[in-house]
Amino acid sequence: MDHSAHQDGSAHDRAAHEGHEGHAGHSTPPGGHGGASWSMAVRATLHCLTGCAIGEILGMAVGTALAWGNAPTMALAIALAFLFGYSLTLFAVLRAGLDLRGAIKVALAADTVSIAVMELVDNVIIALTPGAMDAHLSDGLFWSALLGGFAVAFLITTPVNKWMIGRGKGHAVVHTYH
Repeated sequence: MDHSAHQDGSAHDRAAHEGHEGHAGHSTPPGGHGGASWSMAVRATLHCLTGCAIGEILGMAVGTALAWGNAPTMALAIALAFLFGYSLTLFAVLRAGLDLRGAIKVALAADTVSIAVMELVDNVIIALTPGAMDAHLSDGLFWSALLGGFAVAFLITTPVNKWMIGRGKGHAVVHTYH
């Protein structure tokens, strides 16, 4: 994801980062982005996980129910994970008063890396779990691989989000609109 739109030093960018000072667990020292708390990173990751889980479960369920092959099912699940992940942020910043174009930019900047990491980890776990790609919706293996993948993805994505938020990137760009 190209974050240059949020790195150009614009007044909007500076205001977005300065607006983080009032958020619990995240203070921004003058001239810097400061660190992010683990609780902030967990909240951002849970937000991402919610959208990813809705999209991925829906995609896997549709692909499996329609007896699609593994590749198209996984492609649908990943596409829907991104769609639902972005949508949660998009609707939140639209409610906060941002115009559609600005809201799309914020959603892309806030969620792309987090969703990508989460989807990569989750889908690798599913692909590497013996029999999971051939399991049906009624199989415990289908659900255990999917949910286990989400759990591992959450554990790996949380430090990524903490690092990004601490640098004023990722989910940090959303905090201006809360």
